Amino acid sequence: MNTAPRQNQSDAEGWRSVVTTLVAERGNALTRYAWLISGNADDAADLVQDALVKTFGRLRNGFTVASAEAYVRRAILNNWLDGGRRTTRWRRVAHLTAVPEQQESTAPATENRLDLTAELAKLSPRERACIVLRYYEDLKVDDIADWLGISAGTVKRYLSDGLGKMAIALTDSSPTTPEPTSTEAASTTSASTDAASTDAASPTDPEKATHVHRI
Repeated sequence: MNTAPRQNQSDAEGWRSVVTTLVAERGNALTRYAWLISGNADDAADLVQDALVKTFGRLRNGFTVASAEAYVRRAILNNWLDGGRRTTRWRRVAHLTAVPEQQESTAPATENRLDLTAELAKLSPRERACIVLRYYEDLKVDDIADWLGISAGTVKRYLSDGLGKMAIALTDSSPTTPEPTSTEAASTTSASTDAASTDAASPTDPEKATHVHRI
């Protein structure tokens, strides 16, 4: 008895289940990640779509939702770096460290909020990619080097140069990245630029700068 058709049907159903679950449960997180990489909500949506097509354009067996997400995240980064999306046209969007308006206070932490997006806009594409992978994806230097096809020393240089250009040290107190919206993308509100406290690690030292929560 030929069981191949039944097996193929089972594989296809499993594949569709992974895709459906990934989009439903992690779609927003993937879009936020693509937005952080590209700095543009429209590009982020395109990057996610292209990455999903690239990853699931043909039947692949053995994927879990977690492993599929890792493939898609990597495809997002590669598509952006290799697909001509190296734009410096960053829009000033909602502050990643902002508190909702109704929670505004006169506390120093509130007064010292920074527009982290604007700081990332100062970086070159490679610097920005390294910063995002290191401090948001929590990848080690060697892993970033493997992802980008460069040496670990070059990754460290990009991290050091990138942090040096930013007016802040990334800290554990920074919240997760908010989901981009058209309203946020059009925001031009300025924020204070003196949020780096005297207790923060040196922003030019990639080994001492701490991590924000993964998006």
